[in-house]
Amino acid sequence: MNARFYAPDAHRPGDLVPLPGDEAEHLTRVLRLKAGDALRVFNGHGREFDATVEQADKDGVRVRLGDFAAAAPEPRVAITLAQAVLKGDKMDDVVRDATMMGAAAIQPILTTRAEVTRGSLVRGRRRERWERIAVSSAKQCGRATVPRILDAIEFDELIDALGKMLLPLPGLMLVEPRAASETTPASELDLSPQRAATVLIGPEGGWTPSEIERGASVCRLITVGSRTLRADVMCVVALSAFFTMWREF
Repeated sequence: MNARFYAPDAHRPGDLVPLPGDEAEHLTRVLRLKAGDALRVFNGHGREFDATVEQADKDGVRVRLGDFAAAAPEPRVAITLAQAVLKGDKMDDVVRDATMMGAAAIQPILTTRAEVTRGSLVRGRRRERWERIAVSSAKQCGRATVPRILDAIEFDELIDALGKMLLPLPGLMLVEPRAASETTPASELDLSPQRAATVLIGPEGGWTPSEIERGASVCRLITVGSRTLRADVMCVVALSAFFTMWREF
């Protein structure tokens, strides 16, 4: 298969569209493609095209769109992953894996035990970094859709958004074994096919009792097995479990 590139301006066959700077650099400096070479481009919103390099020089890269091409199919259930922001580069891995697994959107949340502030995320331009990681992961896994990376919000804001149905329901909150008295093992869930859902995953230190209490008002509390799993692997575990229930796999 030809190399794939992200071209957000790609909409119609026959159009001549530019590649963003980092994509253009990858094309020219890493793969050393030149005018006339074939490639694939996707626009991040579900469209993919066969294409041909028309310009590749110091003034940038432009490609001519050919016919529509088949991309990896999107899940029938649009999952928003509400993930507590993790320390260091662990959140980068979550964004990469959630994109690969098929998440429709990623909602970073600030929790009591997350040890991350909204200000530090803004100063570190973390959202822009996560957007680049999502694009890279979509390129690798064959998706033509790049999940939306939303602005980080506080946990209470998340619960309010779920209560007002500003985020998809049902809300499925992953909790540690024995973290609450009324939980449902994932193996016992009876979830009818959904159009969308929000999956909540906590930080390294786990949810606080008050967060679990608040979450239980709008979410189902779900456990996965009897072991306490790392926060940075729960994304893959949870999305695999729910997509399997909805027969995506």
